[in-house]
Amino acid sequence: MTERIAPRSGTAFVLDQGDELVVIDPDGGQVSDLLAYARDDVREAISNGRTFDYEETISLTTGNVLWSNRSRRMLEIVEDTAGRHDFLLTPCSVDTFRHFYPDKPEHRGCFGNLAEALAPYGIDEEAIPTAFNVFMNVPVEPESGRIAVLPPTTERGDRIRLRALMPLVIGLTACSAYASNGGTFKPIDYRIEKPSGLAR
Repeated sequence: MTERIAPRSGTAFVLDQGDELVVIDPDGGQVSDLLAYARDDVREAISNGRTFDYEETISLTTGNVLWSNRSRRMLEIVEDTAGRHDFLLTPCSVDTFRHFYPDKPEHRGCFGNLAEALAPYGIDEEAIPTAFNVFMNVPVEPESGRIAVLPPTTERGDRIRLRALMPLVIGLTACSAYASNGGTFKPIDYRIEKPSGLAR
């Protein structure tokens, strides 16, 4: 069954080893922040640094693996119709809005949404690392290294499929930041498919 994350909100759930998580941009142009924690010890979390090191790229897509801070494989990208994601930038927060959008209403952002959703799993906000920002478009200028946050290039129905390589707790959002989503806020859909191919 496909679930929907309302605009500017988040959720958390568990995956068993072998489950496949499909994250879908139903309308196009929307980012989703994804976090992963080892279910048997949530101090083990997704790590952008380990992932960049072991995958030898910052452009992660089909065939790449997302690694933990303990150098274990957490999620494998097995399908990717979008082809562009970010793993450099931290989840947006109240401070993000104060810094970049001082003329806009403050919002707790993905950080606040993730903190609330993950709390029942014993995960404190201090344990929230850099998220894997699904569909986020953050080009890096080759010579200066300067980054930009541009609207996502996704179209309606674009998706990424990730296979769990261990039992996991997942946090997932429909991102709340203006620049990340081209100034609009839309839902994110997701579904969990068991190894048998049956969705739940």
